Amino acid sequence: VRLVESGGGLVQPGGSLTLSCVGSGFAFSGYLMQWFRQAPGKEREWVASIISTSTISEYADSVKGRFTISRDNAKNTLYLQMNNLQPNDTAVYYCMRDSYWGQGTQVTVSS
Repeated sequence: VRLVESGGGLVQPGGSLTLSCVGSGFAFSGYLMQWFRQAPGKEREWVASIISTSTISEYADSVKGRFTISRDNAKNTLYLQMNNLQPNDTAVYYCMRDSYWGQGTQVTVSS
């Protein structure tokens, strides 16, 4: 199992970013996929989840209405569209399947 995130970067408050996570080594379409994040000095926290058929997704209250999780099973890719980013969204973002984690991608929100 391999998960590789990309798309992080530096963005100003109010800006947007889209993260991607490409999965390999397993049947991507059959699994619930999730995004987590970890800010400096804080515990890793759950951000969003999406089931295999994309019909159900859930969000942490802190990102609800600003972030959108989606997936393209044909491309084995998970996405996180992040809008209206704020400084407290600064963190390393990870995709996760069961106990498998990617290496993370850094998102920094700063003016």
